[in-house]
Amino acid sequence: MLNVSEYNVAYGQSRVINDMDLNLGDNEIVAILGRNGMGKTTLMKSLIGMIPSSGGSAQLNDTELAGLKSHQRVAAGVGFVPQGRMIFSTMTVEENIRTGLTSTGSSTIPEHLYTLFPVLEEMKHRRGGNLSGGQQQQLAIARALASNPKLLLLDEPTEGIQPSIIREMARTLRKIRDEHGLSILVSEQVLSFALDVADRILVIEKGNIVHDVPVAEADEATITRYLSV
Repeated sequence: MLNVSEYNVAYGQSRVINDMDLNLGDNEIVAILGRNGMGKTTLMKSLIGMIPSSGGSAQLNDTELAGLKSHQRVAAGVGFVPQGRMIFSTMTVEENIRTGLTSTGSSTIPEHLYTLFPVLEEMKHRRGGNLSGGQQQQLAIARALASNPKLLLLDEPTEGIQPSIIREMARTLRKIRDEHGLSILVSEQVLSFALDVADRILVIEKGNIVHDVPVAEADEATITRYLSV
């Protein structure tokens, strides 16, 4: 589904992602863990086109993403849920979701989005800024799914979310993968969430993948050592 090869991202002379190789299979959920400043958000922003790459390749199926603008990547099948959610606070829930339809040419919100997130249907006329953090995160995911992506990128989705909602989010993401055939790449700092949601865990350190293990074989103590300061 996604094949990242010898991928580099830099801010000026400072390289943040270093010759990274990363693969994501069909219908696979991969969690990228790492301490703050190790390159997780930079990688996500680069894959959606908010930050240009400085070398290497990122292919979604047969489409080379490097060099495409963000809206072209969305049209190619990439959905993005940014860190901090970034919903439109003054727009209603329904209006927020409609912004995700732009690349599809449709004006109708898919019914399955409200089935996945019933609270959004209940609150579709409420302003996004009046939702709780967990509800805003559901809205941000629904907005990304409205573009009918093949690949869903989520940047630190548990940030500022209470534990009970985090567990529900993991179940929902697995349901999305199982029912809609998506591949999901999620950057995260909460190990328990990563173990709950992912098929495979990667650890990023200074722009490099330093650990890659199936969740079934993951050793929490080893991963925790990477994440400790």
